Amino acid sequence: MKNKKVLIVDDNALNRRVFENVIGHNYFFDSASDGVEAIELLKRNNYDIVLMDIQMPKLDGISCLKIIREEDITNIPVIAISAYSNQGDRDYFLSTGFDDFIAKPVKPKDLLETIHFHLQPDMSSSLADDKNSEEYSELNEAVIRQLLKYHSIENIKSVYIDFLEEAKNLTEEIKFLADLKKFDEIGEKLHILKGNSGTLGVLAIYRATAGFEKKIKQSNLADIKADMACLESGLKTYQRIIENDKIFSKYE
Repeated sequence: MKNKKVLIVDDNALNRRVFENVIGHNYFFDSASDGVEAIELLKRNNYDIVLMDIQMPKLDGISCLKIIREEDITNIPVIAISAYSNQGDRDYFLSTGFDDFIAKPVKPKDLLETIHFHLQPDMSSSLADDKNSEEYSELNEAVIRQLLKYHSIENIKSVYIDFLEEAKNLTEEIKFLADLKKFDEIGEKLHILKGNSGTLGVLAIYRATAGFEKKIKQSNLADIKADMACLESGLKTYQRIIENDKIFSKYE
């Protein structure tokens, strides 16, 4: 399978890094930060499958796919990736021409199995379910075990450390935006935090951001100080997990 090549299209750098680390052991890959860049790469290079984020600046995923198909740039499978996750949303994305859909937060197992299915449709997936999967109160260790099938613990740890730094920066930006009452921009930051914490199983942050984002979308600002405190508490908990290192050291 290492002879297959994947194009990852996502405007968020940390999202791209997470996807790259999940698939990098099994596949070659290139990454694009928006639809415009993706089209240029598809014109210049050969790929076997595309992972396409829906919400992107310059050129969103649906518009990008429309150009790809209308200009006959490639007929390879294109997989939609989006936080929209109900059946109606899935049906809509498939109706626009996507070959499949993966909901955010993306589970590494789902990502790999979807790619495998579309590249080897005549073969059953070689990825077995983790029968001993359990969720710890603050970090889903099953995600780490899944990643260990494809990466060293050192590489995995570096992804979680990178996410800690990203989460710190985003939390500071959210605090600043809250003081300025720029609530739409807060929602965008929370969306990134929620997606990446969900993908990595960082429940301490995911729980805080999921509820916070929902309230922002509903313009429910009555508890914003409490929501902000909850987010900061989740960040501190996650930082303690990383600094303690026990969760990674037992796999070394």
